[in-house]
Amino acid sequence: MNESAAAFQIERLGLVMQADPEIPEECEGVLNPAAARGPDGELYLFPRIVGQGNYSRVGIARVQFNDKGNPAGVERLGCALEPQEPYELRPGTGGCEDPRVTYVEPLNLYVMAYVAWGLTGPRIALAVSDDLRSWRRLGLAQFAPDPDPVYGVDFDQYHNKDGAFFPRAVPGPDGHPALALLHRPVYGTGEDIPKGVPDPRPSIWMSYCALEDAQRDVQALARLRGHHVLIDPEYPWEDLRIGGGAPPLMTPLGWLLLYHGVTGHIARVPKEQQRVQYTAGVLVLDADDPRRVLYRSPSPILEPETGEETEGVVPNVVFPTGVDDRGEGRVDVYYGMADLRIGAARLQIPDQLPEETA
Repeated sequence: MNESAAAFQIERLGLVMQADPEIPEECEGVLNPAAARGPDGELYLFPRIVGQGNYSRVGIARVQFNDKGNPAGVERLGCALEPQEPYELRPGTGGCEDPRVTYVEPLNLYVMAYVAWGLTGPRIALAVSDDLRSWRRLGLAQFAPDPDPVYGVDFDQYHNKDGAFFPRAVPGPDGHPALALLHRPVYGTGEDIPKGVPDPRPSIWMSYCALEDAQRDVQALARLRGHHVLIDPEYPWEDLRIGGGAPPLMTPLGWLLLYHGVTGHIARVPKEQQRVQYTAGVLVLDADDPRRVLYRSPSPILEPETGEETEGVVPNVVFPTGVDDRGEGRVDVYYGMADLRIGAARLQIPDQLPEETA
């Protein structure tokens, strides 16, 4: 057993949701769900549901549990977001994809960061709710050009995915309380790589909104600044790129973040065959200063192994996007399987971090 798996033990709980071919809105797949406990205490998933022509919506489903307390299925409750804004629409299709939902405690609001796929490609967009059923769009995330000469980057020009907010305020670059967004901008050609970034492979970044600004006007959440790299690809299982997974979860060890790594070959031109594998690992960040990494998986804790994970729209994919803290060190993880279906796994948090750190 590798060191990561020994420290953070994960057990598959099985399939939770799969596409119903009789439902046109999801006939091409259900995948990559956000997860959040509602005001009623129930657990809700927000899967990307894919209809004909790769038309993606964000659905709503209530999780059903078996006698052992494990997730065993869902009750479909309709749609949270359907493409309607220009930044969510392309000719013939639309995209509201891969949401992450965080209950942001200082705002008393659920914040959804999702991928809006419009004419300019994939971008992070935001929506807010106080009940998980009715959502109000804040629009595309706007990344203010960073005056810091280390980067000097304007992320509004980049494709961007895997956005997720921290649930609590953290220190911003200026030391004042801020709400932080994790995201994964994609660098294109060599001249698009931000200044001061030696690694051209897509990495996980953090950007910030001053807490007092968001408390005064929630629309401020969509205006972010203070961008910096959190981690670059480092280990063999992250060879092509890395990206965020589920929103950060506070644990006795610090902020726990499941993230993904990609190996293989990514298609660059139409009809080119893509051969990739998505795996998942663990990142632990300091509770008081999440810019400080305390632990990072040298190897994955979850890899595609079952037929549901190795066969699908994109084979060999496990993609964690939602977590549910069950207490006593147990965290249920909800993840996309081969871009077609949704599985759940149980992660046990160790009492202490392994000695080996990143």
